[in-house]
Order: sequence, then structure tokens, then C-alpha cells
Amino acid sequence: MTLRVPPRTRLGIWALRAAGVLIVFAIGIALGQALDDSASPSGTETSIRTLVPATLSPETVTVTVTTP
Repeated sequence: MTLRVPPRTRLGIWALRAAGVLIVFAIGIALGQALDDSASPSGTETSIRTLVPATLSPETVTVTVTTP
């Protein structure tokens, strides 16, 4: 003997399951954020600076080519 569940009740059961999954997901996100916020700093510091190129005087080179 099988019990037939009305479609409306079946929809309500799935809605409750979906709501439960969303609540567990939201709690997981909140817990992850809380643990990340309380983490100690790693101690590294990033510094960005712009280097200005220095001017170079042109170098003169003499090349001698001999042909046979």
C-alpha cells in the first residue's frame, strides 16, 4: 500500500528543503567571513613606486670593416 501525497504538499516539502539549503549556505558564508576577518595579518607589505629612467649619454663606437 502506497500513500499518495498531494502535489501541493510535495511542492511545500521541496520549498522547505530549498530554504534549508539556502540557510545552511548563508551560515557557511557568514562563518567563513568571520574566520577570515579574525585572521592575523601575514606580515608582508607591498610597496609600489615609479622609477624614473636616467638619461644616458650616447656611446660612440668605431667599427672597421675590411673586405678581401
